[in-house]
Amino acid sequence: MADEPITFRPLRRSDLPLLAGWLAEPLVHRWWHDEHDPATLERDYGPCIDGAEPTQVFLAEQAGRPFGLIQRYEITSYPEDAAELDAVYPVPPGAISVDYLIGEPAARGRGLGGRMVAAFVELCWAAHPHAQDVVVPVAAGNAASWRSLEAAGFARVAEGGMTPDNPVDPRDHVVYRLRRPD
Repeated sequence: MADEPITFRPLRRSDLPLLAGWLAEPLVHRWWHDEHDPATLERDYGPCIDGAEPTQVFLAEQAGRPFGLIQRYEITSYPEDAAELDAVYPVPPGAISVDYLIGEPAARGRGLGGRMVAAFVELCWAAHPHAQDVVVPVAAGNAASWRSLEAAGFARVAEGGMTPDNPVDPRDHVVYRLRRPD
């Protein structure tokens, strides 16, 4: 299965119980500090599923089996977050960002994170032809996440303070950027 291609499909409401299980996983919950009860998942992901939110959410699959979640959005779609990021690293016009997780415990530690991000960025270029950059802030302590970005070809471009997703974390973040190939 390690060499199987990674594919993506839009998140569906029928996937929310699977997502709830992933978000309950201690390693996932550590960095995706989201509540995962049915009502909260519907509130948080229902608008994305319906296309009412600018974030587009996908499941990553290998051999037809979901193993992770990845989402994309134009950074300026969320002005407060964009301003906070811009204070650490000047966000290039039209830049997009991605967030991701490996939900299946058996899929972790096998290099799938970097492969998933790299494959998804290729889809981002096609879906956002105006975008020239993907910029991703990551909690500095989440080494697995920023190693996945490095494996996908991203370069670290900044470090600075940002509001953490998990309130137990310090404000320390690293920012990675990947420029569209010529």
